[in-house]
Amino acid sequence: MINLRRFGNGLPIQKILWVLVLFACHSAVTLAASNITGKVHNQSRGQLAAGDDVVLLRLDAGMQKEARTKTDEQGEFAFTVQHPEKPYLVRVVHQGVSYDQQASAGDTLTIAVFDAARHVPGITGSIEILRAGSNGKLLHVSDLYEIRNESSPPLTQAGERTFEVYLPADAEIDSVLAASPGKIGEIISATPVDGEPGHYAVSFPLQPGATKFAFNYDLPYSGHAAFRTRHAYPFQQFAVMIPPSMKFSSGSSSFEILATGNDRYQVRAANELRAGEGPGFEVSGAGAVPPLGEQKTSQARVQRPTAANPIVLAPNRATLPALAKIDGGLKPISSDPQSLVLYGVTSVLLAAWAVLLWRARRARKFVRNFSSAQAAAANVRQGNRPVA
Repeated sequence: MINLRRFGNGLPIQKILWVLVLFACHSAVTLAASNITGKVHNQSRGQLAAGDDVVLLRLDAGMQKEARTKTDEQGEFAFTVQHPEKPYLVRVVHQGVSYDQQASAGDTLTIAVFDAARHVPGITGSIEILRAGSNGKLLHVSDLYEIRNESSPPLTQAGERTFEVYLPADAEIDSVLAASPGKIGEIISATPVDGEPGHYAVSFPLQPGATKFAFNYDLPYSGHAAFRTRHAYPFQQFAVMIPPSMKFSSGSSSFEILATGNDRYQVRAANELRAGEGPGFEVSGAGAVPPLGEQKTSQARVQRPTAANPIVLAPNRATLPALAKIDGGLKPISSDPQSLVLYGVTSVLLAAWAVLLWRARRARKFVRNFSSAQAAAANVRQGNRPVA
């Protein structure tokens, strides 16, 4: 008769069972560590998002697609990653709009998506910062915008002309960058509007929250340049930053001098601009704006991210409104213009800083903190040149 209490070489069968249980647990933990799972919520409808496409992209391989699936009836998805040590991006496509979130093996994500519409109420401009400096016979301009979508219920504005800008007619665009509220940025294209020199439109979706754009362009320059401002949305503040060696002038009383506490640049700002034509101004003289990476504040050193952390494009909400720089401190890691992701690495550490300007309603006081530093880093690969 077989002794069920002992097996094989005499080991108690209870010990064998315990070994099998431990092996099964170890396998389950290993499998979980190689998975990326998540749940998708439709915030416009207050329900789970079923049937949305979900794509797994490898960041170290130039946004290579590794797997694709759909959310189930519970809005859930799961991927088994092939390279657990590599950084990934999970992209959920809902009504033609992509919602991205960085991920690593073992992560469980919660991703919010929104219904899309061509025209969404509740979109306004928060702040625009025009940064200019001369370079020989060219004036380089980096024009940054923060657009806020405060629609209720929350909707994403999507279509061919989600945002429009009005640049000088002789502007030659060098690059256009955009960053979604999810802090994922990419290089995009701007389409000229027929019959209107300097008028450009972009099709980057405006998700609920703050979307940031940077238009970098050059102007022919012989020591003097005139600007006529025009906005598609009302803006709460418009600031012009130039080096101290240059001169700012305007026939409008809308601009005021801001005390920045920094002798490397000067700033003029106008507040509560309506949509349409705004105050004009002129700049003259020579001088280059100091590179963003030269800032050496202690706060900038503290906030620099580590290699595995995503880039944060917005400072703490307590200091808002603010427009994080996405022109000089962040650089793309891929040359694919359709899917460039700004990912933090330690090989390049540049301090990107935000202009913290505001005026209290019914008052003429400004928040004068112009030195709040925010860390950002990027790795330029495949011949991408810096945007600064």
